[in-house]
Formats: sequence, C-alpha cells, structure tokens
Amino acid sequence: MKYIVRETCRLCSDSRLTPVLKLEDTPLANEFAKASPPPGTDDLFPLYLAICDNCRHVQLPVVVDPSRLFSNYVYVSGTSPSFVNHFRAYALEMFTSQGLKPGDLVVEIGSNDGTMLGFFKELGCRVIGIDPALEIAKSATNKGIPTYAEFFDYGVAEKILSEHGQAKLVVANNVFAHADHLGDITKAVKKLLVSDSGKFVIEVQYLPSLIKDNLFDMIYHEHLSYHSVEALIPFFEQYGMHIESAQEIPTHGGSIRVRIGSDLKSVDSSELSKFVKEERELITKENFSELKNKINSAREELTKIIDTYDGRILGYGAPAKLTTLLYQLGLQPGKIEFVVDDNPLKQGLLTPGLHIPVISSEEFLDQVRSTDRIIIFAWNFAEQIAAKYKNLSGQFIVPLPFPRPM
Repeated sequence: MKYIVRETCRLCSDSRLTPVLKLEDTPLANEFAKASPPPGTDDLFPLYLAICDNCRHVQLPVVVDPSRLFSNYVYVSGTSPSFVNHFRAYALEMFTSQGLKPGDLVVEIGSNDGTMLGFFKELGCRVIGIDPALEIAKSATNKGIPTYAEFFDYGVAEKILSEHGQAKLVVANNVFAHADHLGDITKAVKKLLVSDSGKFVIEVQYLPSLIKDNLFDMIYHEHLSYHSVEALIPFFEQYGMHIESAQEIPTHGGSIRVRIGSDLKSVDSSELSKFVKEERELITKENFSELKNKINSAREELTKIIDTYDGRILGYGAPAKLTTLLYQLGLQPGKIEFVVDDNPLKQGLLTPGLHIPVISSEEFLDQVRSTDRIIIFAWNFAEQIAAKYKNLSGQFIVPLPFPRPM
C-alpha cells in the first residue's frame, strides 16, 4: 500500500470525520527527482481535509509511509536567512523566559540541520537533536549538534534519558503537524521532561491563518494536522499536560507557538479563551467551501496572467508547498521554464510531478532576461526576494493570497 486512510481522529480517536475540502491529487511535496521518469508514472496521492465532529480537529486522513516522506528529506533550515534569524530570536526568548541555565538539556524533535539547537549551544545549553533524515542528521552531528537519526518515540526518549538525563525544554518546530501518532510523541516528551518545570514548546502553521489568507498550498501530505488551540487543549489534557500559553507568529504565513507544561496554575485561561472564540468563528464548514471558491478564483487569475504573456515564465522558490500550488492552480508541464532555490540539496533536481528544473540563484542571474515573468512560489519571502533583485522590479508575480504583480 502506498498510503492508508485513517478513519479516526488523530487527537481524540472519534470516528466522526467529515470531509470539508477536496483538492487535486498530487505527488509527494518533497519527492524531487534526479531524472525525469516516463510520463504518467509519478505516484499521485489523494489530498483532502476532514474535520472531527467531536473535537473539531482538522486533519489529512491520507497517511503516507513516513520513511518515504522523511528519510531522504531535502529541506534544510539553514539556507533561509529569515528562518536563521527567527530561530536565533526564538532560542534566546526560550532561554530567558524558561530560566534556562548553561548545562541544561534542550532537545529538539525534527531538528533538521541543527540551526536552532546551535543557538542554544551558543547560550551554554547541552543539546540533542532527533531527525529521521539520515544525511541531514549526519551532517548536523558532524557540525557539533549531536543528532539521533531516528523518528522520535518512547524508546528514543528512554535512550536520551539514560545517556543525557532529563530535558528542561523539548521543542518541535513545524513537526507536530507531521506525525500520525501524536499521543505516542506526547507520552515520550512527558517522560523526557523534568517533571515539575520542564516545558514542551511547539510551533505549527495555524489553521485560521490558512483559512483567512487562502494559504491552501500549506496543505500537503507531510502536514497531517492543521492545528487549533481549541482542539489541542483537550488533547494534551489526556496526558496530564496543559497548554499554558499560545502566541501567533508570522512564519509560514501565520503560525502559532504553543507552550505546554504539567502545572495547571501556569495556564493563561483568558488568553486561551480568546483563541478558542476566534477559531470557532473561522473553522466552519462554510468557510472551507469559501476557501474552495478562493482557490478556483486564484487558479483563473494566474492562468490568465500566464496564458496572456508571450515571454518566459520562471519560478522563484521550490518549497514543499510549491507542489500543491502548481497542481491546484492547474499549471501544466512546460509552462515554467525553471525554478530557483537556494537549497543546494534541491539544485539540479526536478520538481515533483511536473519535473521543472531547479537551479541556483547564481545560474538564475546568468539566465534571467528583462522580458521574463517570475512567480514567487516562496511567497512568504516575497519582500526579501524582491529587495534582493531590485533591478528586476516589475517582473515578479506573487501567487497568494491572490495572484498579483509586485
């Protein structure tokens, strides 16, 4: 089986899952190819969202084997200056607000290339990363960030405990949406944390932002969960943990940082109530229908921009969300000549399904023409990209929340 379809809620195990948004089938978002396979041989997977009628958690029922998704991962945090700065500030804020001291253990689930843990290490903390991407984990370890090349589970938590002791802080950035068995992860985190004062902090793309701003390209097969505070509160309480605070942050077009601990007295109930009230107004079946209408409108507008232009169309950025965007907007093979990306692991490869070549920014500067139009697929960095290439002003198109020239 290439995938399974989950029939119970990922958070509360209720069987009442109602489909709310059906998208076009797509390849796996990070399955870049070394060579173009024969036409029609790419694996396509169903892509749709369902809401739990019990806890209101929105999720992707289609579950692809995680080893296929993550063992040969091609995303690295360190190639994005914006994310490097984000993780630097994030680490300092956690170090200060959690009262961390040199020598305290910080563990990161899905630590990728160790960018964030590197900042904790500079602050004097002991650090351990866990990431199943074999080559990326090996590279991080070689750079001085000890990284277990595994999926995080109870066994890994026990191994870290026996070898390094309890953690004062466990972080999971853009990871808690990626796992199918979130209860197992939560139990393992609780085991690993210092019982009275340890904190678990997650950052995930925030579902209300996706709905409000038409960020449908954030829906792809790695993202199994589309989180809200309302659904997460009872989920963590099942395991004797409590959401103490939630904070909206701008990454990925709108994310949320959630701080979880075991002390009920630390919970900011009034703040959480505000989140829940706003979420109930936004996370409705009617708004998902409206989101589908917005996707169709974006498709029509971008098609018009491309089909009425005689010159070359290029792309800037090959993030995972590119695959969803291309397939939902109906872009056909050959429409995009090449895509630029600063991640060396993607350069020289072909995008999933449509097989668009990925080149470096240096090659881009050699090949770009004044008559080209460039779609910024990494739309969350549109301002930085446009500023970097001021001489190309007027050639850039941002596809979301709606297609428009810059």
